[in-house]
Amino acid sequence: MPIGTLAKEIVPVRVKYCLYARKSTESEERQVLSIDSQVKEMLQLAEREGLEIVTMKRESHSAKETGQRPVFNEIIEELRQDKFNGILTWAPDRISRNAGDLGKIVDLMDAGKLHEIRTYGQRFTNSPSEKFLLMILGSQAKLENDNRGINVKRGLRTRAEMGLWAGMAPLGYLNQNRMDKKCQVIIDPLRGPVIKKMFEKVAYEQYSGRKIFNWLKFELNFYTRGNKPLTLSGIYRILESPFYYGVFEKPAGSGNWYQGKHEPLITQELFEKAKAQLKRDNIVRETKEFAFTKLFTCGYCGSGISAEEKWKQLKAGGANRYIYYSCARSRDRNCKNKYIREEDLITELLKILDKVNINELGMRQKLEDEIARFNIFQRSVLGSTDKVKNRADADIRNYAKYILKEGTTIEKRELLANLRSRIVYKDKTLTLIKE
Repeated sequence: MPIGTLAKEIVPVRVKYCLYARKSTESEERQVLSIDSQVKEMLQLAEREGLEIVTMKRESHSAKETGQRPVFNEIIEELRQDKFNGILTWAPDRISRNAGDLGKIVDLMDAGKLHEIRTYGQRFTNSPSEKFLLMILGSQAKLENDNRGINVKRGLRTRAEMGLWAGMAPLGYLNQNRMDKKCQVIIDPLRGPVIKKMFEKVAYEQYSGRKIFNWLKFELNFYTRGNKPLTLSGIYRILESPFYYGVFEKPAGSGNWYQGKHEPLITQELFEKAKAQLKRDNIVRETKEFAFTKLFTCGYCGSGISAEEKWKQLKAGGANRYIYYSCARSRDRNCKNKYIREEDLITELLKILDKVNINELGMRQKLEDEIARFNIFQRSVLGSTDKVKNRADADIRNYAKYILKEGTTIEKRELLANLRSRIVYKDKTLTLIKE
């Protein structure tokens, strides 16, 4: 073998490093060096040992799950493209704490793409023993993660069995900051009484969730610990939580219930009454569907339009049913918009149809088809000898009026929902506003 060939084979590969610093966002790694500290230490190591760093990458993602770190994935791709062939990092577990990512690193070593991994106190090359050690250290990190997860779950379960609440206290309670009272919660003197009053208003005064929302927002000016108004969904979560009478489920949906050590805000009897009232509200809301709600906006405050049903007893027996529409007052509790009976509202809608361009309906073809079907019915079933009318705008307009007066709730809603302009209600008058 020529001397030149032998000399070429023993020339060491020039290693170009990517400095990779990762800081996990997980609470169990709070004691690990920050990214800046890792970079500082590794730069000092590179200067001492004459290592060539061609790029530097930082990341703040957990290494527990495979493929969830965008910067690490970028490093893998750039190794395959031969942009560098070495990794300089603080410790082996900075690279991976899961088998999938560790396997990618070892595969790159086997393929000759990754020649060396340098850490603060170790060096790993493409030799069987050093790769084996790297895999052991990576597996050890994964074992630590798995054990830590088991220990955390066991700790949470133990606290729950003791009646302690691990985590942020529900609204109406405050977390204890003392170490000797960890996971204990106390009643929030500011918000606790309001939460109790919420249950009482639902149970004894038949307040709905929306009425509670308006009460908190417009009368009490109530804010959460985060200085934000309580949302409607948040109100329902509170009213459906047994925590407030002393019991809780951990984890949620597990079916494991525990008696809390905290002081209850309400009794179980009050909770059940409020729950029953909410159930009745849901049934009413599902069975009563009004024809024209959520189709108009208030001309004063921009809120939606809601409906209310009233019954009047007759002297001769029986009762008359009346439906009234007005501003829902979601934006302005004190909105002065007036109520209007459904019959008067339909009269206003008929005026709108007299003025609107038929093309505004957005469902002209469907109305034309309905009119044609009715004409066929007249000829073939009723034996009418009248000539079939042309499908002119007047026929479509009259049919739309018929739907508003005699159609089903679904037909009325569909007709108005297809209008291409917005309808505004103000003081018993409707106005069509083009968008």
